Amino acid sequence: MSAPPDFDGPTSERRCTDIIFALLILVCWAAMTGVGIYSSKNGDYRAVLYPMDYAGNICGTTFGAMDMTDYQKIVYINNVGGGVCVKECPTVEGLVDVHTLVTYGGVYQEDGSTLSSDFIDIADYVGESADGVQVCDASTCSTDVESSWLSNGINKGYGFAYYALDTIEVLGVRCLSNPNALQEIEALITDGNEVPVFDLDGANQAKQIWNNLYGDIFEARYLIVLFGLGASMVVGFVYTQLLRIQMLLGLVVWGSIFTSIAIFFACGAYAFVTANEWRDADPQTQSDYNISAAKIFSYILFVVGGIAIVITVFLRKQIQLSMACVRAAGKSMSAMPTMILFPFVQIIGIAAFLVIWLYYAVHLASTGEISTKDVPTSANVKVRTFVFDDFTKQCGWYLLFCAFWTAAFIAAVGEIVISMCVAKWYFSRDKRRVGSCTIFACIKDTMRYHLGTAAFGSFIIAVTQIVRAFVTSLQKKAKELDNKVGQALLCACQCCLWCFEKVIKFLNKNAYIQTAIFGTPFCKSAREAFSLIVRNAGKIASITYVSTLILFVGKVFISALTTGAGYVYLDYKLTDQLYSTAGPCSVIFVLSWFISNMFMSVFDMSTSTILQCFVADEEMFDGDECYAEGELREWLDDFDGEEKRIVGRRD
Repeated sequence: MSAPPDFDGPTSERRCTDIIFALLILVCWAAMTGVGIYSSKNGDYRAVLYPMDYAGNICGTTFGAMDMTDYQKIVYINNVGGGVCVKECPTVEGLVDVHTLVTYGGVYQEDGSTLSSDFIDIADYVGESADGVQVCDASTCSTDVESSWLSNGINKGYGFAYYALDTIEVLGVRCLSNPNALQEIEALITDGNEVPVFDLDGANQAKQIWNNLYGDIFEARYLIVLFGLGASMVVGFVYTQLLRIQMLLGLVVWGSIFTSIAIFFACGAYAFVTANEWRDADPQTQSDYNISAAKIFSYILFVVGGIAIVITVFLRKQIQLSMACVRAAGKSMSAMPTMILFPFVQIIGIAAFLVIWLYYAVHLASTGEISTKDVPTSANVKVRTFVFDDFTKQCGWYLLFCAFWTAAFIAAVGEIVISMCVAKWYFSRDKRRVGSCTIFACIKDTMRYHLGTAAFGSFIIAVTQIVRAFVTSLQKKAKELDNKVGQALLCACQCCLWCFEKVIKFLNKNAYIQTAIFGTPFCKSAREAFSLIVRNAGKIASITYVSTLILFVGKVFISALTTGAGYVYLDYKLTDQLYSTAGPCSVIFVLSWFISNMFMSVFDMSTSTILQCFVADEEMFDGDECYAEGELREWLDDFDGEEKRIVGRRD
């Protein structure tokens, strides 16, 4: 590379490929709009958003053979989606009445029932002669506690009847079983039997776990939002601001490393002690499966904590050296504080696209035809499902591809803008001239010159992702056919595609940085980035790895701190109202990880850009002509000296 003593920043080069891909993504959105218009004219969103009963009627609408306008909610009766439309979700004071059954034909009761027959207001399926209606009698729907679970009507949850349960209203229209009521059923049916009749198979056990999960999430929904979104945003913002303070960088980084390791060990110890308490309890309230799972989870946490200690010990010098690169990134963000807010702009852009995309997708999904599905059981149960023709399926795949491409495109534009801001700061003799207004100039330049580059790189990622999605659908079919060879081959293909996607994302990221520095189009930027990485493989690999580790620790720290605080509050506030805090805490962790990634991605891209700017600066300029500040130059000398000492010891 060669350049004049004063580097004025990126020049704008356009290539036909970039222009073509910039136009292609516009064509993609236009075609998606065409699909959306077709779907909105031929579909009805209510067919998807509103629940469908076993007879193909949409609750709360006139969509179907029966008018269900007054029956807006659904109560599910079996595990295959069969349900009946009701006016209100039923409430049962004792949680469950095993002598009262809700069926496809209404309420069925025998002696011993504690509920009145009007505890639930079901649509009159018998009077309307709905297709597939089945009514209980003494021979098909016995309410005897010992035999009811195996009776033809209930049929282990795959029949046309089920016990009267207390329900939880979800999304305003679905009445889902109260998890406590499901536990009560199991306790009542297994009571007094040496061999429990209520022997759940894999599907039913998964359903029970899901019921417990959604019940806990629903109960703790406000606290999940409070900690998963609110608290994580506060912690993430504070953490990134602390990284900008040069005096606190070392304290924050090392403190985060040690704290994260301590959290792993603390959580492992807590899980281990809890498992022992569950085992020693008399009577034992937790299953052996839960106790074993808790112990295995504690062992995993101990191993992860030990690995983290080993990595920290062996990379302690590299961590110390790489902090100079992170420190430079912090300086650039201090000069342009508004840059930390740019991810919010991306989130708004993705959210706006998703609103439109979901509108199109929901209407497209409603264009299917209602088909009857016979469940292969002795109860001869019928349910209704949507089936789609080939054209609708192709439109669905196309919408999915548009979603992949647009999400990757928005992320690519953000990476180019952030890299350009950092590059302008780095290659500035007077860094006082760089400020918050720089980001607006970078946004303008990106929109004017580099949208094609972002579209090109994101297109490659989108193609890889849609191929992975197609392979996933083939894996599902192979599983349904019980084709072990096909499952193994498709699993291998999925792994290869996953690795390929990671490689492409890494190359794209470095290509965007080259575009931000020199203004070159995608193909040239990718080629130059690859050459630069090869020429400086040891330096870039070591520092990128350690810098990524530091930023990863930041994500873990933010997520762990937020989730830990959420767990303490949930355990204090809702311990008697939840089956387990694991579900809500898992959701909090996922949300806080997403939020922390949003904040730390700015530092990640800034650090990578500083590194490439520094390497390019070293190759283009000599001595005092370099743009690197004294601290960065000392850092490079220290790193080079460390490399030479390592090589000398090996020799």
